[in-house]
Amino acid sequence: MSKNACHHQSDTSLDKIPMHSKTMPTEPKTFNSQEPTLSNPPRRHFTRQRRQLSDGERRQLAQSASLHLTKLQQRLPTHARIGLYYDGFGELPTQLILDWCQRLGYLPYLPVVGSLSRTSNGNDNKRLRFVPVYHSKLVNVPTRTHQLGMKQNHSRALLWATELDVIICPLVAVDLNGNRMGMGGGFYDTTLGKSYRSGAKKPLKIGWCYDFQVVEQLERQPWDVPLDGLITPSGIRWF
Repeated sequence: MSKNACHHQSDTSLDKIPMHSKTMPTEPKTFNSQEPTLSNPPRRHFTRQRRQLSDGERRQLAQSASLHLTKLQQRLPTHARIGLYYDGFGELPTQLILDWCQRLGYLPYLPVVGSLSRTSNGNDNKRLRFVPVYHSKLVNVPTRTHQLGMKQNHSRALLWATELDVIICPLVAVDLNGNRMGMGGGFYDTTLGKSYRSGAKKPLKIGWCYDFQVVEQLERQPWDVPLDGLITPSGIRWF
């Protein structure tokens, strides 16, 4: 199903999730402005809440979110290629996505920053490649730690994002229009920007997060790439 066909569809359970209200300053940022300027909440507002969750609470919330993967399954081809990520910063755990992939015969992949041994410059250094996962547990995948703290598997069997059917995107916050706030590195926006601007249908961009990370509205920058869908413990929403 195309993105247009699923526009503005949502699961009613997600419509009930608690949301953080948008932040509207009482004074304009410039004296010449006539309207208030939307200001995003600080990232630490969400990352602090993530760190406060126990491992047991994270697993329980991930279990609830995984129940909604069946609705994503309806939109995928047989043997779909699924990009996921290591939940190394308190994110909603992704192990159950890997379990789901392996149970249904989907092919899971993990991101790698840059081109490994290849040389590149500028934004090319931020373009993610994806490597296949051959382990049943993410903790067993051999990794190195990137200078930004991200775990990476250094397999040479690299795919571009456009070769995947779905990318599960990490995020700090997301709004009701699918606008995503990442960690600020720009890796996913750089990786997905060209295909998004060209109108490509692949990959499907799905957010995976806690309900408290959903806000009413975020300020969107010209380079930001919005999500196609969002899964939280409360439900699934299509944009």
